[in-house]
Amino acid sequence: MLRLNDEWTDLMHKYEADHTDPRNQACHKVGIPLIAASLPVGATIVGLPLAAAMFTTGWAFQFTGHYFEGKKPSFVDDKRNLVVGLLWWLKKTGAPISLSDDPASAPS
Repeated sequence: MLRLNDEWTDLMHKYEADHTDPRNQACHKVGIPLIAASLPVGATIVGLPLAAAMFTTGWAFQFTGHYFEGKKPSFVDDKRNLVVGLLWWLKKTGAPISLSDDPASAPS
């Protein structure tokens, strides 16, 4: 299990507060994995055109979501939110990520 410290837990809470619109969340659930998957795909010359399409489409979903939300993307103010977004998506898909203020996942 990945347990976020207080600083990263705070970043996650702020990220969640900036992503409450269900349409924005749906766009992020598509956009984030497309962007993340484009990186290893683009590491090969053969995959570069596919990676470019994945990356561009992923960001289109992200910005569309923020249009629905009516807020600027979180990474504009803090670049760490590029990582927090991926952690948010992983947590939403069931990855074992806990926050420091979650008593159910406190270390024993």
